[in-house]
Amino acid sequence: MRNKEFEPKQIADAAMQVFWEKGYAATSVQDLVDGTGLSRSSLYNTFDNKQNLYCEALKSYKQVTMANIEILEGIGSVKSRIETLYLNILENELHDPKRKGCFAANAALELADAEQDIALLIQDNFARLHQAFERLILEGQKNGEIALNKDAQALAYFFVNTMQGMRIMGKSSNKESRRECLQSIIDIALQSLE
Repeated sequence: MRNKEFEPKQIADAAMQVFWEKGYAATSVQDLVDGTGLSRSSLYNTFDNKQNLYCEALKSYKQVTMANIEILEGIGSVKSRIETLYLNILENELHDPKRKGCFAANAALELADAEQDIALLIQDNFARLHQAFERLILEGQKNGEIALNKDAQALAYFFVNTMQGMRIMGKSSNKESRRECLQSIIDIALQSLE
């Protein structure tokens, strides 16, 4: 790519893939040059520094979060929508040869305590998911699918945590046991709705 012949959003998307695979600390500027196709000077002229580019990459990750939220806001029973989301995560984890997990969760583990800008983006990502789960649970309580004595806010936190836990287990479990492990997590999580 040559100067001025690129969209910063496209570069942030390409950088997200590099950061997602390697992590922030292990990603060099040369990795970003190779992954985005831009020169060092173009990267610096557009984003100023590596941290700003990482923040833009985290903003790009919102499209993944929004796709997950769309599943929760779709049609079907509350349980079926949560199951669909979790099964998508299971399949993603099984078929990702690089076992990248969740970009936001990886960022939280690596940088949430170190950089306030990054921490705020991570918190926003998780807050969006939490709100979507809470809306869905309240919907389920209103239509009688979920008992009214369930704490919708706490249950929503549990479901966000389960999503992230699945992605971490998907990264860490061996290939042979990964499906069984993740399916067991889904089954137990869905029982919490009963």
